[in-house]
Amino acid sequence: MNNLKITIIQPEIIWHDTDKNLDHIESMIKKIHSQSDLIILPEMFNTGFTMKPEDVSEEMNGTSIDFLLRLSREVDISITGSIAINENNHYYNRLVWINPDGIIFTYDKRHLFRMGGEDKIYSPGNSHLKVNLKGWNIRPFICYDLRFPVWSRNSMMNYDLAIFTANWPAVRDSHWDILLRARAIENQCYVAGINRIGSDSNGLSYNGGSSIIDFFGNTLFHANDEECVQTVELSYSGLLSYRESFPAWKDSDKFTLC
Repeated sequence: MNNLKITIIQPEIIWHDTDKNLDHIESMIKKIHSQSDLIILPEMFNTGFTMKPEDVSEEMNGTSIDFLLRLSREVDISITGSIAINENNHYYNRLVWINPDGIIFTYDKRHLFRMGGEDKIYSPGNSHLKVNLKGWNIRPFICYDLRFPVWSRNSMMNYDLAIFTANWPAVRDSHWDILLRARAIENQCYVAGINRIGSDSNGLSYNGGSSIIDFFGNTLFHANDEECVQTVELSYSGLLSYRESFPAWKDSDKFTLC
């Protein structure tokens, strides 16, 4: 199995300014000079984490999806991140995964952040997404999902890399770091947590801290509080060897989500 190269984009997001955010994201992606298989963007990378989707949400044929389709094709790299989507008179915090050939996968955020009122505005998702890229099974989640280990449980080693795309506020930085490591250790997989920097009109500030963690809980990369573009190569043979030498996953509890 080939190794996988993933690139995290940690930008400053301008509140509710889709055009400027997309232009900025494109300029950051154009700074990728090494080979990469996947580009990961933060949660609601085009608007910031908004509770006013009536002002900025899009349909699946909107500006931001067209932007991702074009850019993925131009750089020949898969791209993923979440945006606010309006569909059938419901709003969704939806992760979209775009492949260079134009294929689109989606995942709707399962756990909506009630302390911010997200559960009153957006509709929750009810199913996982698993994408196969270069033989790697990848499962994406969104922000608050990180706090719920049952939802992210890697039953029978169903996936190799978990992605948590987020707008994780600075006030809970320590939780972010601990939970990312915990999800990697308990699920014996790689974990990529992608955050942002800057501040929103609601007073929340973001310190970045995007991280890539290996299956042993080691930090392969940790961003500071500045914008960054970082590519990290993940070893499949290393992952497989660890799972074979320490097969704790075989003793995991069996359960079914209701």
